[in-house]
Amino acid sequence: MRITVLAFLTALVAGGCSTVEKLNPFSSSTPKAKPAELATFQASADIKAGWQASIGSAGEFTFSPAVVGDSVYAAARDGTLARFDGGRPVWRVSAGQVLSGGVGSDGQLVVVGTPKGEVLAFDAANGRESWKARVSSEVLAAPVVAEGLAIVRSGDSRIFGFEVGDGKRRWVYQRSTPALSLRSSVGVIAAGRVTLAGFPGGKLLAIANNNGAAVWEVTVALPKGATELERVADVTSLPVVSGNTVCATAFQGRVACFDGGSGNTLWSRDMSSSVGLDIDNRYVYVTDDKGAVHALDRNSGASVWKQDKLAQRGVSRPLALGSHVLVADYQGVVHLLRREDGAFAARASTDGSAVRADPVRFGSGALVQTASGGLHALETR
Repeated sequence: MRITVLAFLTALVAGGCSTVEKLNPFSSSTPKAKPAELATFQASADIKAGWQASIGSAGEFTFSPAVVGDSVYAAARDGTLARFDGGRPVWRVSAGQVLSGGVGSDGQLVVVGTPKGEVLAFDAANGRESWKARVSSEVLAAPVVAEGLAIVRSGDSRIFGFEVGDGKRRWVYQRSTPALSLRSSVGVIAAGRVTLAGFPGGKLLAIANNNGAAVWEVTVALPKGATELERVADVTSLPVVSGNTVCATAFQGRVACFDGGSGNTLWSRDMSSSVGLDIDNRYVYVTDDKGAVHALDRNSGASVWKQDKLAQRGVSRPLALGSHVLVADYQGVVHLLRREDGAFAARASTDGSAVRADPVRFGSGALVQTASGGLHALETR
C-alpha cells in the first residue's frame, strides 16, 4: 500500500522516534532550529503596497492565486472564490464546500479542486458554475487551464485533462510511484503543446496535451540511501521554462536543467529543495531546504552567490524580477535581493502569516497570498 511521508512520520513520532520529523519539509510543527533574526541593512530599492484584499484562511492547505492580465482569481478553504480587477472586487461566490488547492484560469474559465476529488469550474466573467468533474483523490494543487483543457493533478500523482467546454475527460496520465513519497501541493505547468510535471522518485515528464502520452522523461534526482526515508527524492515544486531550457529541483536530490525539446541534461548539481526555483536570462535561483537562496549560472550551474541570512524562516520559491529576486517567509515578510550579489535590497511586511504559496509575477511586481488569506499586490523598484 502506498503511504505518504506525513502518515509515516506521524506513526514513527508516536512510536518514540523524534528525529525523522526533520525529513518532512511541509511539517507545520515549530522548527527545532531557531529561525534567523532579520538583520538591518541599507535599502537600495523599494517595495510598495499596490493593493490588498482578503479572501479567507487557507487552513491546512496551500492556496495560490491565478493572474490573467490585471485580473486576479483567488480561493480559500471555506469555499470562497473571488475575482479582483486592479484590486477592485468584481464577484465573490461560494463553492458550497471545502476547497483544498489554488486556482487555475485562462481568463475565460476558473477551476478549483476539493479534498474529495471534485473539480469545479466557473465562468470567469460572473462566477457562475460551469461544470463539475471528478478525479481519483484529493486536489491539493492549482489546476492549469490551457490548450482547451483544464489540467488537474490529484494527490495520488495522476494527471487529468478535461475539456474546458463541458468538463468531459479527454485523458488521464498515471504511473507507478515509490512506496514512500511526500504529500505536497505541487501542480503542473503548461509549456506549449505539453504539460510538465514532476513526480516522486525524482522524475520530470513532458505530457502531450492532445492525448496525455509521455513525450519525454528525465531524471532530476536518483533516490539514494540505506532506508526508505533517505531514498525519498521527490520533485515537490514546479519546473521552470525559459526558451528551450527546462529546469527542476528535487527534495533530497539535485537541481538540473534540460533541453526542452529532447530532454537531454544540460547540467546538474546536488542541492535539496522542496519549494523550487526560477530562472532569468543569466541565472537560475533556488531556495534550498535550509532557507538559503542560491544564484547559479544558467549555462553551467556554477555557484554565483548564496544568501543564507534567512535560514529556517520557511523561505518561499524565488521569483526573478528584473534586477532583483523576491522571496517571502513564514512571518509574511517579503524580501527583495539584488540579482548580482544576493544582498538585501528591500523588505516589506504583509499580515504576519506565512506565505506558503509561490509568489506570482504581477505587473512590474509580485502578488502573494498568505495563509490567513491576505492578497498583497506589491510594486518593486
